[in-house]
Order: sequence, then C-alpha cells, then structure tokens
Amino acid sequence: MAIVRRVGPGSAFKVGLVLYALIGLVLGICVAFVSMVAGTLGSLGQAAAPGARLFGFGMGFGAIIFFPLFYGLIGGIFAAIGAAIYNLAAGWVGGLEVDIN
Repeated sequence: MAIVRRVGPGSAFKVGLVLYALIGLVLGICVAFVSMVAGTLGSLGQAAAPGARLFGFGMGFGAIIFFPLFYGLIGGIFAAIGAAIYNLAAGWVGGLEVDIN
C-alpha cells in the first residue's frame, strides 16, 4: 500500500488544463454545430435577417476557439486549488492510501 502525501499544484494545473481543454473542445464543437444549424434555419425563415447565417458561423467557430481556452484555464486553476487543499488535508490526516501493483 502506497500513500500519496502530496500532490504538486503545478502538475495538477497542467493535468487539469489538458483534461478540461479537451472537454471544452468537445463542448465547443457541439455548440458550433448547434449554432451553425440554428443560423442556417434562422436565415431560411426570415428574409429580414441577412446576416443570420454569418452570425451562426461566427459564433460556432468562436466556440471552438473560446471553449477549450476558457475550460482549460478554469480547470487548471481549480485543479491547482484542489491540490493545495489536498496537501493541507493530507498534512492533517496522513494522506490517501493507494494500492499499486
């Protein structure tokens, strides 16, 4: 039985950044798809909204860029905070026991 006594906040930040950036990429692709479909449908229904298709495309493309950056940064920050809180609690109670083969 091994005991995890400390988690480095820097490494937790990097892992959280990558994991949440991947989640943000998947969500960004979903939002982009919905936005582009909604923009296309909106432009078909109303002749008074000539920029609806372009707006849908712009919002969709922006989501693919924005979501991974935003989710990655927030995920990394909260992973580092979580590691710091774990280190504090592990100092009080001795750490997490892990069975490694």
